[in-house]
Amino acid sequence: MEAIQPSVYIGGVRVDEPVTALTDLLVSAVCIYAFLVLHRLKKPSKVQQFIKYYFLSMAMATFLGGVIGHAFLYAFSFGWKLPGWLTSMFSIALIERAVIEKAKPIISARLGKFFTWLNLVELTLFVVLTFSTLNFFYVEVHSAYGLLVVTASFSLYTYAKTKNKGSKYFIVGVGFCAISALFFMNEWSLHIWFNYLDISHVLLAIAATFFYKGAMKID
Repeated sequence: MEAIQPSVYIGGVRVDEPVTALTDLLVSAVCIYAFLVLHRLKKPSKVQQFIKYYFLSMAMATFLGGVIGHAFLYAFSFGWKLPGWLTSMFSIALIERAVIEKAKPIISARLGKFFTWLNLVELTLFVVLTFSTLNFFYVEVHSAYGLLVVTASFSLYTYAKTKNKGSKYFIVGVGFCAISALFFMNEWSLHIWFNYLDISHVLLAIAATFFYKGAMKID
């Protein structure tokens, strides 16, 4: 099945991959809502700060992805996909830091420090690889590592030790991210107007909702 959506014209303006752009903006809307709520709560903990700015950076990444990366890429060069890609990598690093900080009271100080530094090293490595190659593969690998390895593992460990409801919601959120990745990697599309990218984005919006629920409970 052909998965690339035809362009539409709105008021004479060409919009490529319209549903894909719209579902990217759906993720952005969920994330900006979560950021605004958490910002108003003014919770001072490092965990909350990392989660709050995860939502802000992910909102920016998906907005850039929808507008520049899909809808109007024809007006730019391919390299303009980088701002959205790099911002999304930064957001993944922030959610990693959040779950690491949450686990620090129940792990050794040495292990906590190790994963804090590893978080910075792996982000730097994958940013350099992505910037130098313009290959989305490295964004995917970074997301898989950050969510499936770090976020899931620390959330599982924290939940097992503390029964924290926020950590449980984070585990569910990672699960939806994993399902989203399966649709993306295998290009499972239902229809040209609801292709694998659209499905993936909707699942990411659901994942973001669970991360928001987790943020409200994690302290």
